[in-house]
Order: sequence, then C-alpha cells, then structure tokens
Amino acid sequence: MRQDLPRLSNSDIAELTDWRRELHRFPEVSGQERETATRVETVLHATGPDRIVTGLGGHGVAALYDGALPGPRVLLRCELDALPIEERSDVPHRSTVAGTGHLCGHDGHMTMIAAMARLLGRSRPARGSVVLLFQPAEEDGSGAAKVVEDPAFAGLQPDFSFAIHNMPGMPLGEVALAEGPSACASRGMRITLTGKTAHASQPETGISPMTALAQLMPALTALGQGDDPLGDPDFALATVTHARLGEPAFGIAPGEADLFVTLRSLTDARMERLVKDAETLVHQEARTAGLESQITYEDVFTTTASDPEAVAIAARALDRLGLPHGRGPLPMRPSEDFGRFGEKSALAFLLLGSGEDHPALHNPDYDFPDALIPPGAAIFAAIIGEVLGFSSL
Repeated sequence: MRQDLPRLSNSDIAELTDWRRELHRFPEVSGQERETATRVETVLHATGPDRIVTGLGGHGVAALYDGALPGPRVLLRCELDALPIEERSDVPHRSTVAGTGHLCGHDGHMTMIAAMARLLGRSRPARGSVVLLFQPAEEDGSGAAKVVEDPAFAGLQPDFSFAIHNMPGMPLGEVALAEGPSACASRGMRITLTGKTAHASQPETGISPMTALAQLMPALTALGQGDDPLGDPDFALATVTHARLGEPAFGIAPGEADLFVTLRSLTDARMERLVKDAETLVHQEARTAGLESQITYEDVFTTTASDPEAVAIAARALDRLGLPHGRGPLPMRPSEDFGRFGEKSALAFLLLGSGEDHPALHNPDYDFPDALIPPGAAIFAAIIGEVLGFSSL
C-alpha cells in the first residue's frame, strides 16, 4: 500500500498566499535580492531544517532536510529575482518598487517551495535528503552558474533536481513535461563598431559604421533557422533588440555604433555554431568597412534538458495526483538557467499552466495565480514521495 503524502491545511494555504503577496509587493531584481533572501530565511527557520546555507552564488538561500536513512539527495529549486519592468495593476498587493515587478511568477515559485518547507518540517524524508534552493539572478542567466560554482554548494550537491515554472496559455493546473530540451539556450551579443567621426559637411574625412550596421541587422537575423524548436533540433534564432549609431547631433558624422542581438538555439552545440557564424559575419563586415569590431556577451543561458529518469519520476508523481500532463509547449523558445543543475544531477523541468487567458510572462499586468500554490506544492511532495518517501505521517 502506497504511503499517503503530506498536505497543506487551509490555514497553510491562507498564510502562504499572504506571504506570496508580500513578496510581490517588494520585488528585487537579479543580484539585489537581499531583503527577499531575508524573508525566505525567516520562513525557513520556522520549519526547523537541519541546515540553512545563505549567500549561495550571491543572495541564494538553501535549506537541507535529512532523512533517517541513507539515500539520494533531491533538490527543489525556485528563483528569488523580479524584473526591471513597471507593474501596471490595480491589485492591492501590487509592487511598491518603481520600475520593478514580480512579472514572471517567481514570487509564486518561492511560495510553492516555502510550502514544501512546511511539509518537510512536519515530516522528514524517510531516507536521503531534500535541498530547497531559492536561487538568485535567474533572469539574467548568471544565478545558477554562480550557485553551482560556489564552494558551499559542494556540500549540497543533489542526485536529482526539479523545478516548476508557471506558464500562461496552458490550462490552469495542467502540466507540461518531456524528455530532452525543455528551454532554449540563449545569449545577448553586444557588438561595437568603431570608425572615425567627421564633420557632417565632410563625411568623407571620417569612417562611418552606418553601412556596416545597416547590413549586419538583416544579415545576422538571416542566420536563424526554423520557426519552432519542437521537432527541429537545428532551430536557431537571431533577434536584433537594440541599435545605436553615433550621437544625436546634426553636425557630426558617426564614428561608432552599437548593436544588440539575442542569439537563441535549441541545443548548446547549435549555439556554438550560431556564435561562430555571427562573429565571422561581424568581423567580415567590419574589415570591409575599415572598422574595428568588439564583441561581448551577457545574459548567457545554456540549454535546459530534462533527463529521462527524472522525467519518469515526475510523471509517476503527476499520475499519482491525477494531474493531466503531456509535452505541451515543450521545448519552449524562452531560456531558463535551471539547466546548469543538470550538469551533475538528473534534472526535470515542469511547466504548470496558469490559465489559457492569463496575461503572459513579463507582461506589465501579469500576476501569479494563487490557485497554483496547492497543486505546485503537491507536485513537489509527490516527487519526494516517489524518490525518498516520508517519515512519521
């Protein structure tokens, strides 16, 4: 006979909902999640974990819950950071921080993991251990890598890693789960072209990057291949996001230009080819125009790929709960730095539907649906039940 799973009480759900809305009111962007981490640490301490580690990869916080018997270690991960976007909402718990909002649902993801802390505080895993990780700086792609590289993480290294991200456009409470790539690799390519300024009446005495800039925008975009990463392992996309030519003045022919391009691919191997092709194109255009070129990268995300064993565990957990699941929109075009944890553990990334008509992620009127807190916590609890079991229910 299968063991029952721990459940949230009505008072748990009410208190967790209030906490989620408190987090929503005080968002902090990547790398600045100090107060959010303090709120998380307070909540975790109340559940009596065996160990709390702070300052992971920046402001990251992890809580460890040990079982009585030896066994594997399971990591459940959420994100601390918000977005540098002004929230446009009339909800009472709207952001109090100008230009910043929890418009990707990380406040809700934190709440699902905080719910698991309550459950583990009442019933430890029967064997092995559970790490609840509140990861910093997901939005800029730097957080997971910094956590994994932090020496303190060596003592928390998991055998399995799981994460849930809410997804507008999917039916409320429906789950997407699939083996292989779940989220694309991406990186921000910043190109600087440098020539020589001139008087606007004598442009021939300078070296303008105008023509090279104009040619690079469509040429880089043309490096993309395919419209949909689903079923196309060679999918790639290059999106021009910003361009600047010279200074806003009528008397100066430009001598410098900046171009921002987001490179995206389904796999890391395809990203290597896309980067090489893009860099070759930039340097060729620069040489032809007599310009110097410089390329730097920001917001670097590797592919997030779900491991078959971890997916099978999650699928059994979902079946146990009677939750519908399938491939859904996976693999998706957006990027997610959770893939870094798959370098040394079996990983599964799940999408949890936020409603077919719910505002999209990063929309200014987005707000995490509180109705997802109980099923999100239940999914995590069922995953722990499949791998480790629970003691003293």
